[in-house]
Amino acid sequence: MQKKYLHSAVVAALLSTTSVTAFADTDAIERITVAGEYRTKTLNEVPASVTALSQEDSSQRAAVHLETMFNAIPNVNFSGGSSRARFMQIRGIGERSQFVDPISPSVGIFVDRINYSGLGQVANLFDAGQVEVFRGPQSGRFGADALAGMIYISSTEPSNDFRGKWQAQVANYGEVAAGLAIGGGLGALGDARLSVNQLNNDGFTENAFLNRDDTEKRAELSARFNLHTDFGNDWSLRTTLHAHDMNNGYDAFSLENDRTTLSDQPGEDDLQSQAARLELRYSGLASSEIQVSVSGMTADTQYSFDEDWTYVGIAPGWEYSSFDAYERERDDRTMELRWLSTEPASLFGNDTDWVFGVYDYRRDVSLTRDYFNWDLGEQTVFSSDYESHRQAVYGELVPYFSEQTWLTLGLRVENYDNTYLDSNRVQQNPSDTMWGGRLSLSHAVRDNSVIYTSVTRGYKVGGVNGEALGKAQDQGLAELEEFLLQQATFEPELLTSAEFGVKGSNLDNSLAVRMSLFYNWRDDVQLKSWVNRDQSFVGYLKNADSGDSYGMEVELDYQPNEQWRWFANVGLLRTEIQGFVTEDGMDMSGRDQAHAPEYMANVGVEYWPHEQWQFSVQADAKDGFYYSNSHNSQSNDYALLHAQLNFFTGPWQFSLWARNLTDEDYGIRGFYFGNDPRDEYVPETYVQYGEPRRFGIRVSYEF
Repeated sequence: MQKKYLHSAVVAALLSTTSVTAFADTDAIERITVAGEYRTKTLNEVPASVTALSQEDSSQRAAVHLETMFNAIPNVNFSGGSSRARFMQIRGIGERSQFVDPISPSVGIFVDRINYSGLGQVANLFDAGQVEVFRGPQSGRFGADALAGMIYISSTEPSNDFRGKWQAQVANYGEVAAGLAIGGGLGALGDARLSVNQLNNDGFTENAFLNRDDTEKRAELSARFNLHTDFGNDWSLRTTLHAHDMNNGYDAFSLENDRTTLSDQPGEDDLQSQAARLELRYSGLASSEIQVSVSGMTADTQYSFDEDWTYVGIAPGWEYSSFDAYERERDDRTMELRWLSTEPASLFGNDTDWVFGVYDYRRDVSLTRDYFNWDLGEQTVFSSDYESHRQAVYGELVPYFSEQTWLTLGLRVENYDNTYLDSNRVQQNPSDTMWGGRLSLSHAVRDNSVIYTSVTRGYKVGGVNGEALGKAQDQGLAELEEFLLQQATFEPELLTSAEFGVKGSNLDNSLAVRMSLFYNWRDDVQLKSWVNRDQSFVGYLKNADSGDSYGMEVELDYQPNEQWRWFANVGLLRTEIQGFVTEDGMDMSGRDQAHAPEYMANVGVEYWPHEQWQFSVQADAKDGFYYSNSHNSQSNDYALLHAQLNFFTGPWQFSLWARNLTDEDYGIRGFYFGNDPRDEYVPETYVQYGEPRRFGIRVSYEF
């Protein structure tokens, strides 16, 4: 039945690129370019499933952060457990949290070509020119942080003429936000653009014990600067500077599973980061260009929470009180040398584009954890240092068999050498060599329609379970000593994906269709599991034997005239875990992967009754999903409704917006354990809810 449905979808998508021509006569849908490839391509030319979000797309949801857009992107999910979405899942693959041990994200995040993987809170959308979401393995292009996909954010490009915009917003929950972007020519220095954005709100919880409504507050400041300098004589330089200062509260979980908490020590979820990148280009060669780039990023994060979620006195004789705090200092350094063609070269009788490069990446993460050690019965400070060094060589050939047909053959070989050392005298040095890449064949049916088929392979580094090794000597876990010692390290994970896609539009470009079918094979799947004994929790990563998944993504955009635009984005997904048994003996084989809903959809319409007025309404739907791979608690399926009214006059735009109009409660993170002393710690599901009903007013001015 599944195969029959997928076959029907392929046929429908192919037919839809031609059957609507008679109903439309406007050139409404623009040609979108993608910046995340080695060289700029149109969206249809990329042999992968990619969603490109414009400033207009994020504006229609009044989105200030990328987490507001995830429900509109097929087969992309995110997890809570923080004040902002730090971790994402693409096609059911991706981390959901980080506590003690270092991790390597399955879904990477690049902002202006700087690697922020694992730091999703920086994905601010003010003055973001475009967001590109690459689904499927992207290790051949981006390396080990792109096993499942990549999120690639580009700021608005600098221009020589003076341009900018100003924006202000007020909304419920005490939200006030303002942003300014300004840029232009700076003479010999080149073209520059600076954007600064500040957001403050009270958060969405009420702390009844402290009588406060701001224990989940957001106070976020972001600044980005880009400078493009042309030195003449074929030399140019791109300079990027970033700064983020985020001081957010974290008080999300309650014993009653509502938005009213009882914690006496609310936590924090803070980030202070600075980053810089330089890219020097030389284009004086006959038909090729050399690019040399260096970048650095430092990030200090503070993540803490009230572990018992309550106050002293809630249940005398049964209660406990504990506060858990994690402070991380991360230091990234990247160097890359790339040589790529600017005109195709003749190779084996075919015109061929090519690229070759070498890559060096170093990440050093230091952790200080301040927590109550139940084995010692006292407050304890734990520290660790994790150094990761990755080196890679890569290349890609694109031979053109004709003007309509071309092949893409890419390969990347990457070595990692990691060093882990902590205050429990645990020391490990995992290392390995991995390879990934892509092989795809594309054929242009006509100028604006392409079909492709591809096989891609992604990889993710192995690592060490320092927490499990350190806890092996705890008296409270004595019976698990041998088991925990066996979890010392875990192997690299591999993902192979086969994909078929159709991208195109009808002759007058009023209808755009993008559809992909995929099948994934996962080997040595890295899955998070837990040991729970009373108040002792030990997390570790374990390699399951394998995992399979398959599904499809469909994106439709139809603009029959100047007044109407209709759109639909749909993702279907089936996943399965094989060979994964939890510590307490629960066999998860045959079950869905965590945070992998079987369907998700976003549909909407925009209407212009007058050239100055625009109204839009859209709805999101998502299937329920498992919260974790170590227990069987699930979220409920849900549907959300959003609307916006815009008024335009000259350079001004006034917007009245609302999200989640029906005020639905929907889970974005869930745990299963006992934490309520009033019922003697009976295990149950605890849920963090997503954004409640939001509404506000936005004013923007462009110049």
